[in-house]
Amino acid sequence: MKTTDSYHKWVEWSDEDGVYIGKCPDLISGIHGADPVRVYADLAQLVEEVVAHFEKSGRQLPPPRVRPMQEVG
Repeated sequence: MKTTDSYHKWVEWSDEDGVYIGKCPDLISGIHGADPVRVYADLAQLVEEVVAHFEKSGRQLPPPRVRPMQEVG
């Protein structure tokens, strides 16, 4: 598993902004765009770049904390 796989990423529609918002709150505040598939691809690439920057600079990555909701039952 790649380090980036530990960080939850998702895309959702924002009525307020009128665009799709891509989020990975453990690492970045988010990105946006009109095409949800493109937003997710850009988000995944950005997360990879952020992780690479942390690793290259010798900084410790924040722990992955945000998890998708799971149904109970």
